[in-house]
Amino acid sequence: MTTEVATAAASGASATERFHSDKSPFAAVAHTAPERVDRLARRVLDAIYDTIRDEKVTYDEYNALKAWLINVGEDGEWPLFLDVWVEHVVEEVATDHREGSKGTIEGPYYVPDAPEHGSKGTVDMREGESGTPLVWTGTVTSTDGTVLENALVELWHADADGFYSQFAPGIPEWNLRGNFRTDAAGAFEIHTIQPAPYQIPTDGSCGKLIAAAGWHAWRPAHLHVKVSAPGHELLTAQLYFPGDVHNDDDIASAVKPELLLAPVPQADGSVSVDYGFVLDPTR
Repeated sequence: MTTEVATAAASGASATERFHSDKSPFAAVAHTAPERVDRLARRVLDAIYDTIRDEKVTYDEYNALKAWLINVGEDGEWPLFLDVWVEHVVEEVATDHREGSKGTIEGPYYVPDAPEHGSKGTVDMREGESGTPLVWTGTVTSTDGTVLENALVELWHADADGFYSQFAPGIPEWNLRGNFRTDAAGAFEIHTIQPAPYQIPTDGSCGKLIAAAGWHAWRPAHLHVKVSAPGHELLTAQLYFPGDVHNDDDIASAVKPELLLAPVPQADGSVSVDYGFVLDPTR
């Protein structure tokens, strides 16, 4: 029997397929004026031209870039590349008006419609799932302090090996993914495990860029979350753990001080965190 092994190409293909199935990227910009498209396209191209002229790029370097860009597409790694190196700036611009909680990038591994567990519950996980048990409590309110009952808290994160369910083989479909609803007091309680730092996939084209540039591929340990409520803007965030050596040099540039948790060790070996969210009303 052949055991399927997780690879960057397989994860990239899964991320690309998921993006196409879950997103409608062109519908949202269907009525964008040609002048806007022209302006954005020209600014991107001008930045490329300036780099070529300033750095005196050679034909060998140009052809290497062309081959690499083709390989990114063949590996299905465009979602990974864009989410790791570009999305943090898009998120910064898109949310700079907000008064409530800070957010950060979504990343390529979100899956909607995870199993719901009420206001207090445990995410699906394998028996003996590796990692320190984590109990997370919090509340969801509006910027005026109003408690938001029935707000949706969507949680997903990698396992102890850095793999996400539905994007790597051998992992149950909804492993370490779950949705929760706040109670009448706007509160929730989630039981999961504390994730570990991990490297983004390096056996594909993104890994070749990392190696060629002498970068590292590490992301600090983090919990992904989306928080939503009627009449309020969707908040997408990642929550981090103090002391992680890659909080200061996250390859995805997604860490913000406001997103650091404060874990408290418990007598039973678990850790607890209390972290809530303040949502901005829809403009």
